[in-house]
Amino acid sequence: MSEYKLAAENRSDAGKGVARRLRATGRVPAVLYGHGTKPQHLSVDARQLGQALRTDAGANVLISLEVGRDQHLALAKEIQRHPVRGDFIHVDFIQVRLVGEAPGVREGGIADQDLYQLNVEAEVTAVPEAIEADVSGLAIGDVLRVADLKAPGGAVILDDPEAVVVSVAAPTVEAEPEVAEGEEGEAAEGGEGATAEDAGEGEDRSEG
Repeated sequence: MSEYKLAAENRSDAGKGVARRLRATGRVPAVLYGHGTKPQHLSVDARQLGQALRTDAGANVLISLEVGRDQHLALAKEIQRHPVRGDFIHVDFIQVRLVGEAPGVREGGIADQDLYQLNVEAEVTAVPEAIEADVSGLAIGDVLRVADLKAPGGAVILDDPEAVVVSVAAPTVEAEPEVAEGEEGEAAEGGEGATAEDAGEGEDRSEG
């Protein structure tokens, strides 16, 4: 299953009054939580959110939140609905994140995250707060696969175990410009000609 793309907008104001006005325009107040970052207050379209949650994955669907030019891979951790109408009142999103520092990066390598999405099966009450990929053991040339990830308690990762999550590539080294064989030969011949001419001049001076 692929992630569901959901457009989101930043909101600077909070409070019940602001939330009611958002819901009146068909939007749902939301908060995006991430490791080591401040919660980001957003709003999403209520209809699009409903479509995302009606996929085969249900509430466990992986959502790509698009906030302007930024994208955040997230899961809907907590969804609040109106007890009678069933309308969305509020939703909390959590980000999927990498943890640790790869030794290969300290040595000059480049970490490349190949997989930004994970499909997880879990009860609604057991949706993990984060899916962590520990890269602290990766040297240059190493890869971290789905099989290396530890599923949180009560959750099962459904993706291909052999799929690459993160790899550490060797740094790119720019090659020095090569001198063409013809140019190198011309330079050598020019040097030899000058030497012969100098020798000839020396002979003329000695005869005079």
